[in-house]
Amino acid sequence: MLKSVLIANRGEIARRVIRTCKRLGVRTIAVYSDADAKALHVREADDAVHIGASPAKESYLRGDKIIAAAKQTGAEAIHPGYGFLSENADFAQAVMDAGLIWIGPNPDSIRAMGLKDAAKKLMAEAGVPTTPGYLGEDQSEARLAEEAGKIGYPVLIKAVAGGGGKGMRKVEKAKDFKDALASAKREAAAAFGDDRVLLEMYVQRPRHIEVQVFGDTHGNVVHLFERDCSLQRRHQKVIEEAPAPGMSDAARKAVTDAAVLAAKAVNYVGAGTVEFIADASEGLRGDRIWFMEMNTRLQVEHPVTEEITGQDLVEWQLRVASGEKLPLKQEELKINGWAMEARLYAENPSAGFLPSIGALEWMYFHSMYDDPPRVRFDSAVEQGDAITPHYDPMVAKLIVHADARRAAVEQLCRVCTEMEIAPVKTNAGFLARCLSDSEFVAGGIDTQFLANRGDALSARPPASTRVEEAAAHAFVRAAQARPRVGRTALSIEAATSPWGRLTGFRLNAELSQKVRLLLDGKALAVEPHGQELKTTTLQNGAVVVFDRGEAYEFTLDSGERAEGEAAAGDGAILSPMPGKIISVAAKAGAKVKKGEPLLVLEAMKMEHTLAAPFDGKVADLKAKAGDQVVEGALLAKLEA
Repeated sequence: MLKSVLIANRGEIARRVIRTCKRLGVRTIAVYSDADAKALHVREADDAVHIGASPAKESYLRGDKIIAAAKQTGAEAIHPGYGFLSENADFAQAVMDAGLIWIGPNPDSIRAMGLKDAAKKLMAEAGVPTTPGYLGEDQSEARLAEEAGKIGYPVLIKAVAGGGGKGMRKVEKAKDFKDALASAKREAAAAFGDDRVLLEMYVQRPRHIEVQVFGDTHGNVVHLFERDCSLQRRHQKVIEEAPAPGMSDAARKAVTDAAVLAAKAVNYVGAGTVEFIADASEGLRGDRIWFMEMNTRLQVEHPVTEEITGQDLVEWQLRVASGEKLPLKQEELKINGWAMEARLYAENPSAGFLPSIGALEWMYFHSMYDDPPRVRFDSAVEQGDAITPHYDPMVAKLIVHADARRAAVEQLCRVCTEMEIAPVKTNAGFLARCLSDSEFVAGGIDTQFLANRGDALSARPPASTRVEEAAAHAFVRAAQARPRVGRTALSIEAATSPWGRLTGFRLNAELSQKVRLLLDGKALAVEPHGQELKTTTLQNGAVVVFDRGEAYEFTLDSGERAEGEAAAGDGAILSPMPGKIISVAAKAGAKVKKGEPLLVLEAMKMEHTLAAPFDGKVADLKAKAGDQVVEGALLAKLEA
């Protein structure tokens, strides 16, 4: 077994690797950027080395600094985690050239599967079924448009060097191809430094099925069954499960055999995932499942495989890298029960899933303290940490295991509904609504599940009366508990005193006490009543009420507005984070419909479309293409 490992990553996956290493007695070394100086993975590792500034290109993407850190600390091996340099063949080779052990596949295997077009050609030659499409070298707009027409619409544009949905666009009609191609190429270039694309036939009822494979240096390759990752938003996985719903023994054999064949075709060593697209219009059939790509690393969703097999995949990685044979043979691996994982992100589903950044002042959920635990909580952060604009805004992975699928769904739904995080916004309520959907519960899902429902699952429900009353009660309770000094306490006193403007006061009559509140820019007058709902008070004095996975943030309504201050819902289009304006579709004075794109902001290597919140007119337009903007900058103003 290896004696020491440097983890060339951060956040949740770095902590995951550290956990297994500690159990096996392996010394761990973390690396960190300026933004991660106090991060959990740094605190938990045996040693840590600073490798650069906060932007990933100056730290976690600096292979030279990572190798230098390994040499400096006497690390024996480097574990790349996922993302960053995990599928960079040149980095893998540099690690090996430096005399270190690379915990992953050999560089030739990474290269073979790294470019989607070359990988598909290789798989077709090896006898693995692939989707029809265009893989040519001619990347001119005219040629790509011509090939798209031959394939037939709808067609899928995919970045050759892509992954995680970046540089991917579904095109419904020929007239939309030009704009979709330009957007996909821009995003691919920003994310991967390569704007080449391939085209694929778009499967009308697609399911995303993937198979976990493992190889060792002794020529052995096994699969650890399939996962279903069909619940996606913009090609980003939301909820993953294992095994796949509706998977027959025959279909399972076909897809797992194909995955093992794919791994053997590139002499694969270590953990890998072979991804397939399945046409589910007639159920899952072995002859309607095609190879998409292979991820030459450990996947984000690997925990569901661990839960149904009882195996620690990071331990398998360490043992294979140490030169050992695979811990188990194919016939020794069995499926036990059902596992499901939800990705908890710091993002705002009601605002197009834009990332939400800032300090995690409050972070709690009841299942943390269950004994035995109901949920596996693989987290990147804890209360007091911050979500920054520099990296993926994942908060945690929520993983459950049960005897049957229905029980797993119910268990994961309960976990999501009890989540409490503030003031950073999360997708917990959205996840709970997905898990409660009757079609999802029945297992009748495909990759269009979310798109077909529009805002039905993403839109936050309006605050109920009990939520509003709980907020008012919390403000009154806080005012009674604190000395009446300072702006917040005085504001509460004015709001609740019989002489204040918010109280219905009459002589010889019962006091009708109301508190003036603001929620999303809307003024409310609410009677305070004690409620069983959980609340917390933020550092700025705001009260957050938690209900069914949602966080409703209330402030006291003083009736005053600072000059230029924009409340939510008043038509102000604000930049949700620092970034660059890529394009502006709106024109000053133009009439727009709710949901119509106004601007496109590039941030976190993704393009985010800012849309009209209601039908109206563009009264003011302050941004133009190419502008670098800060968080909270006013980009446009709409009038109803």
